[in-house]
Amino acid sequence: MDRAELTTEQVLKRDIPWEHYMSTKLISGTCLQLLRRYDHKPESQRAPLLEEDGPAYVRVFLNILRSISKEETVEYVLALIDEMLASCCGKATGLYKKKVILLYFDYSARPKLQNGMLPNGDASNSKSKLTSTHDVLRGLVDWLCSQLRNPTHPSCSIPTSIHCLSTLLREPYVRTLFVQADGIKLLIPLISPASTQQSIQLLYETCLCIWLLSFYDAAVDYLSTTRVMPRLVEAVKGSTKEKVVRVVVLSFRNLLAKGAFAAQMIDLGLPQIVQNLKAQAWTDEDLLDALNQLEVGLKENLKKLSSFDKYKQQVLLGHLDWSPMHKDPSFWRENINNFEENDFQILRVLMTIIDTSSDTTALAVACYDLSQFLQYHPSGRIVVADLKAKDRVMKLMNHENTEVRKNALLCVQRLFLGAKYASFLQA
Repeated sequence: MDRAELTTEQVLKRDIPWEHYMSTKLISGTCLQLLRRYDHKPESQRAPLLEEDGPAYVRVFLNILRSISKEETVEYVLALIDEMLASCCGKATGLYKKKVILLYFDYSARPKLQNGMLPNGDASNSKSKLTSTHDVLRGLVDWLCSQLRNPTHPSCSIPTSIHCLSTLLREPYVRTLFVQADGIKLLIPLISPASTQQSIQLLYETCLCIWLLSFYDAAVDYLSTTRVMPRLVEAVKGSTKEKVVRVVVLSFRNLLAKGAFAAQMIDLGLPQIVQNLKAQAWTDEDLLDALNQLEVGLKENLKKLSSFDKYKQQVLLGHLDWSPMHKDPSFWRENINNFEENDFQILRVLMTIIDTSSDTTALAVACYDLSQFLQYHPSGRIVVADLKAKDRVMKLMNHENTEVRKNALLCVQRLFLGAKYASFLQA
């Protein structure tokens, strides 16, 4: 069996030669006594031991990891730690988890010697050079990101890394490290509707990471440049698991007041989705409260957002479709001067869409909007000519899609004829 596929229960069936380790001075007599009281004992006997002397057992397990590198023993001790963390609760769990994560990574970074063991006298020299908590965390975050980029195990690396991050990102400093490691972009592809139990858990823990990152401004700024919002919307639409819906809705609530996320949510139809979710029989009070708050917040933002704000978000995200504003003359008359913002940023993005998009609807709408700018802006032909748009749009006149060809032709006609005659040309 692949070692990565071993379960905790399978590993814990092993008999470890603790007496041999004591005789070779790899563990102490006190350590042996504690292990004899704990090892291979039922949960009813272990629980009082952890309640009474939990930190001592943490020290015992971690000292073994520092002193012994035989794989069977290391796996066994890690299984004991895993079992211990699962059985603990409350503050103890958080304390043990933090200490185990940090010190185990310190163990894992040390060099391994031959024969599966480290001499007792060398133990103090075998510690990792990562001496501070911050350095240990940085190394751990970098390693987890590397596993997400290039998994060393086809089925275990990504779920395990996400599981670890969903715990580590509760620490504000880890959020900073994760953003610095360019880790956010590694999460986005993992946000997709799930059906199997394993994929649902991965989706949940990935969305939990997003929620934790939504408390950190630098992470929010990065998220605003990604397609996280469309993916979260698709995930919540396709999920029936309450815990997934809850963590996604909580993420929406956090992001609603930040940057341009409110406009994205509205464009993606989130107000109606929230209505649909509220009609379902959820039992989680936090979810119900979050849905109510999200509904109120979306209504307020819908009133605040002008049509140009919504249009701008559509263009910047590349999500162009035939929404009413595109063919609304009043929209163009009232907002034409807004196109001059940031050195005609919107026009430049429209040209990028025309050059690079494979979405036929986006191409058709981009050509049409460019033709509308030519019609309504007094210097439209000069501005568009400066962007060298003529040749770029003319390429689309031979496009295989009829709608794209039609709107590319309209744009070129308006570019040649100018605003004086443009009113005679209708899409």
